Amino acid sequence: MHFLNEELSWKLFCGKVFGEDCCPPELEEIGKRFVQHCKGLPLAIVVIGGLLSKLPRTQEDWRNVAENLSSVITSKDEQYSKILSLSYNNLPHHLKGCFLYMGVFPKDYNICVSTLVRLWISEGFIKLVKFKTLEDVAEEYLLDLIERSLVMISEKRSIGKIKACKIHDLLRDLLLSEAEKERFYLVTSRKLDCLPQGTVRRLSIHEKFLFGSEILSSSPSRSMLRFREKKYILPEVINSRLIRVLHMVKVRPSVKQVALNLRYLNTCDDSMSLHSIHKFRNLQTLHIQLYPFSFVYSSPHGVIPLDLPPEIWKMKQLRHVQLDATANLPDPPCAEIEGENSVVVLENLQTLSLINNFRCKVEVPKRIPNLKKLGIFYGKEPMVCGCYCLNNLVCLDKLEALKCILYWKSPSFLKNVTFPTLLKKLTLVSGFIPWEDITIVGSLPNLQVLKLKRFAFLGPEWEPNEGEFLELKFLLLELSNLKYWRADSIHFPKLERLFIKDCRDLEEIPSGIGEITTLQSIEVYNSKDSLETSAKEIQETQQSFGNDDLQVRIVQVRVGSRHDGFDGLVCHGMPNVFIIVPDRWKISSFILIQSSVPKKVERLNKRDYRE
Repeated sequence: MHFLNEELSWKLFCGKVFGEDCCPPELEEIGKRFVQHCKGLPLAIVVIGGLLSKLPRTQEDWRNVAENLSSVITSKDEQYSKILSLSYNNLPHHLKGCFLYMGVFPKDYNICVSTLVRLWISEGFIKLVKFKTLEDVAEEYLLDLIERSLVMISEKRSIGKIKACKIHDLLRDLLLSEAEKERFYLVTSRKLDCLPQGTVRRLSIHEKFLFGSEILSSSPSRSMLRFREKKYILPEVINSRLIRVLHMVKVRPSVKQVALNLRYLNTCDDSMSLHSIHKFRNLQTLHIQLYPFSFVYSSPHGVIPLDLPPEIWKMKQLRHVQLDATANLPDPPCAEIEGENSVVVLENLQTLSLINNFRCKVEVPKRIPNLKKLGIFYGKEPMVCGCYCLNNLVCLDKLEALKCILYWKSPSFLKNVTFPTLLKKLTLVSGFIPWEDITIVGSLPNLQVLKLKRFAFLGPEWEPNEGEFLELKFLLLELSNLKYWRADSIHFPKLERLFIKDCRDLEEIPSGIGEITTLQSIEVYNSKDSLETSAKEIQETQQSFGNDDLQVRIVQVRVGSRHDGFDGLVCHGMPNVFIIVPDRWKISSFILIQSSVPKKVERLNKRDYRE
């Protein structure tokens, strides 16, 4: 473990507590006393600094903390753990449960923020605040924990929002200890029949073996979380009316009783008795993970979708429906059939993805008025029969993120869609839409993120019009036959990140892109030498103007061979690292490697592989 000297410790402490301000003279003595207690441990310094940053900058308030800290430390061995405990004990009541809950995740686990937020809500930790959604409040709680240095950001989204987070091992040990004292939850990797007697409110299983389903059947826990990263296992039977949260990574549970309190269901199953989910009348989150046998590839459109039951339109507690496979969503029942007084509006529903051949009839936006995120998939050209009514998307006036996957060529797709004006993120996959139609996208007034994947647009030239993409901050071009991109700084005036992947025909990045004052990074994967050169030239030009902040990253994937005659796919990045993949792998494996290499290539060492 790396420790800091006195000078660096004080600098870190002041930066955490005061930011760019200096420490007031009257607090300097007591502040240095805090730093001495931390004995050079960076984690302890930032944690105690995070606590003090939330308190008034008065000697009295700081002395109270210092006296409390001195009174609980009785030996050097307890030094660090007591400092961390002090920060936990001084958390506001509304943050304590949320932070304590984070110990249910495995060690070094990359915690998905959307999953964490949904779990917090389902457990009842988040209290409703006027004019805010529960999700908004939960994200504010998380930011507060990050500002206190109790939680670390591990991954960010396209425009800077937090995608994933982690907690330090020492803090996790503290949480496990506190949870055991309070019987808040139990984390185990042992067989369940070896667990201590008594009721465990929440059970988190990190096992590396299989065990009988009859043990799970008898568990009295109200929340059950199971993490298994490497292998899928056989179905488990959950036989409890009390179960509230069921988070089963790579497990296929069978819920045998009507769990009236079930609020969160995240499981791996291709059928999962979806026809009976309406019995879980309090369900808030439904997430069906991919399972190896979920997709039947003999289908003409590549996959056979799941079927959501008609009763889903009556589940008014639903907040998030996320299906890693596609699913058919039945049309909502007509008001004439239900009766005017019995029409159910899913006011809480914010996420709906991934829906097969989504039909946005007039009644649909009325039933899901607060939808924020929508994912849709079309296995055939959606405008052939004219029955998908995508002009009604404009009625989803709260929609912020839309993902459209078009399995076949759909050149007229955009001409038959009317986007809501608040749309901030748009992902188009396939479709082979002509570039001239991108003006429809460019005219969206609030669009910040645009991802164009796998021939979303077709054609060798793209020249955007002035006055378009005025708010765009992130642009991804992936797998395109685009050859000439004619653009200038006026076309993307607020662009921050440019990501180009597998655009093998694109000659260069327009030099004017480098003149965008907000541009922070350019990333290029598997493209022509001339494109890579243009990216480097943009960086060099900006450096000559004194702009050293622009980051350029280049990773190349090419076909090659090893010296022993073993042909394969060679992936090499910066600096000089590469992977070799057998060319006998199927095309689906090649696509998988293409999508995963950029994240993994940095972890490789040259000594482990040879060209």
